[in-house]
Amino acid sequence: MIGKGVVFKERLKVAYQDVSIPEPQVDDVVISVEYSWISNGTESSYLRGERSNGETAFKNGDPIPFPQINGYQKVGKITSIGANVTGFNVGERVFAAMSKVEGMFVPYGGHISPAVTPLSQVWKIPSAADPLAYSGLVLTQVGYNCGMCPPVKAGDYAVVIGDGMVGQWAAQTLLHRGAQVFVLGRHQDRLDLLPAAITAINTKQTSRDEALKAVNGKVAIIVDSVGSMESVLKLFPLAKVDSHLVSAGFYEADGRIDIQLLRTKRMTLYCPSGWTQAAMDETIVGITEGWLQTIPLITHHFPVEQAVEAWDLILDPSKNKLGVVLDW
Repeated sequence: MIGKGVVFKERLKVAYQDVSIPEPQVDDVVISVEYSWISNGTESSYLRGERSNGETAFKNGDPIPFPQINGYQKVGKITSIGANVTGFNVGERVFAAMSKVEGMFVPYGGHISPAVTPLSQVWKIPSAADPLAYSGLVLTQVGYNCGMCPPVKAGDYAVVIGDGMVGQWAAQTLLHRGAQVFVLGRHQDRLDLLPAAITAINTKQTSRDEALKAVNGKVAIIVDSVGSMESVLKLFPLAKVDSHLVSAGFYEADGRIDIQLLRTKRMTLYCPSGWTQAAMDETIVGITEGWLQTIPLITHHFPVEQAVEAWDLILDPSKNKLGVVLDW
């Protein structure tokens, strides 16, 4: 069948176009997409040609991974289900991650409709809730995982590097678990979106060392949501013994850390990546209960036909943006 997709045709070239979609199989769910949420950091790194796949940095000699349909998160209504699918009904709204496509570098992608999706990549969302709140579920789950990895005692100091979406949701999760949370960022418009109980530090305006003076030697948790080993090492002296480092950024070829250095603080390293059924289910609960805030982080909506304009915005460092959603 023929559908529509947002295609990365080559480095820094995006198109909204017809794409070939395989016929649904017995274990597939077919979804008419309403919203898809762009993962700014991950998808940008693919569009710039920095990744060959997943967590693998592109190297000279690797196959050029284009064309491709990137992304991994969307919501919509079920239009049909395969013969082996149980627990879902036509007309229900669901979240879908990776869906099938033909003629691309890889046979799956996110920003595509109709979305022929294996059952393992589909989640129910609450019927009475705004589906938009769940349209970035995988990325929300990454932030949730960052905040859930380390043990937290009430009052523990936690420092999150990065004011992007993963940093925001990691901070929200740590706050929910009882930590005193500080977020280091460089974008005041993003920092302003943090819950009032979280301390926002604009490192362009305030000295990090001065802002964190009171917690020197007391930081229990450091979360790097952006992939900055330099920032991690600058924060390292503030960490207490038996502290925790959560690394969720993409370091390309620079993700090296001295284990002996970690040992001096008896620091535990966590490296969350991807998604699991359990974590996705728990993230849905957090969004539904309201302590994981998603819709307030959406700064831009674009009709999917204007996907090129959406990417022009995302790739322009001079423009303020955070959550960017395509409306189908």
